Amino acid sequence: MTESTKNSDKNGLTHLNAAGEAHMVDVGQKAVTERSATATGYVEMQPQTLQMINDGNHKKGDVFAVARIAGIQAAKQTSQLIPLCHPLMLTKIAVELTAQPELSRVRIEATCKLAGKTGVEMEALTAVSVAALTLYDMCKAVDKSMTITGTTLVAKSGGRSGNWHA
Repeated sequence: MTESTKNSDKNGLTHLNAAGEAHMVDVGQKAVTERSATATGYVEMQPQTLQMINDGNHKKGDVFAVARIAGIQAAKQTSQLIPLCHPLMLTKIAVELTAQPELSRVRIEATCKLAGKTGVEMEALTAVSVAALTLYDMCKAVDKSMTITGTTLVAKSGGRSGNWHA
């Protein structure tokens, strides 16, 4: 059985073997390359909720700082949360939250980087997701109508498949 047969099913899904069973992909023979991934997402809210966050008037403190730290922590724990993800030695995790008052939302962007044998897309997506959930958690008492939307991978670089942009 070839390596590609062992690491993918007949449809090319790498986390399923030829028998359709889930397994962790063996990346041992892959080359180490510089890899990065960027994901974005949004938390939509009432205008007054966003104003409260921007003005620093939230009783729980700096909402953006707490959400940023939560996103960074989440990226580092991705392999503990997503069953078939490899534990990675990330060299950079950047999480930025930007108020977009004209749209009544917060934009969250996370970028993860490393030199390794597997990509960091899941880490970037996890960082955005947990930052959004943290923002929601901190503000739910004042705005139960918040919505988390549009979490998506927007770019990745490195590895066998090369660069990709949405």
